[in-house]
Amino acid sequence: MRVALNIVSLFVFWVAVLSSVAQQASVDGPKHILHDELLENMLGSWRLNGKIAGRQVEHTVDTDWVLNHQFLRLHEKEVATTDKLPYEAIVMIGYDNASERYAAHWMDIFGGRFSETLGYGKRSDSQIEFVFEYPDGPFHTIFRWDVGSQHWQWLMRQKNEAGQWTDFADATLTRPKE
Repeated sequence: MRVALNIVSLFVFWVAVLSSVAQQASVDGPKHILHDELLENMLGSWRLNGKIAGRQVEHTVDTDWVLNHQFLRLHEKEVATTDKLPYEAIVMIGYDNASERYAAHWMDIFGGRFSETLGYGKRSDSQIEFVFEYPDGPFHTIFRWDVGSQHWQWLMRQKNEAGQWTDFADATLTRPKE
């Protein structure tokens, strides 16, 4: 009788442990869709104007929720002003509940080699700062929401050869005029 009681107790213990592990593992998944009031402000169509890599640019940016509301998809495309290939990117922004951080996959016309590094971001008030750890050094991308003017600032910074932070891009997203 005592052996049977010990076996039942051990069984109940393992069921409780495994149940706890299963609950922890399901922090993310299809039933935990992303609801983010800051990213909600980025939905829709935008015009991006500013400097990227030292030159003045104008891009269109369209955003929507995709993949069961797990990711905000940004489709950025340069407004062609020359005969060169216009810049285009698709950015997928999601949230990792287990790590309590955002994840961004930036895919663009430069191909797979340059798109293999994920960016990880933390939110602070009305901005998310992503850090991409590229082989040639860190790259920071900050999405900052200005609630008063209802626009976004995108600031991208990288370290130069001397190890100093420099601006790669400083651009503003505004709603297109109707």
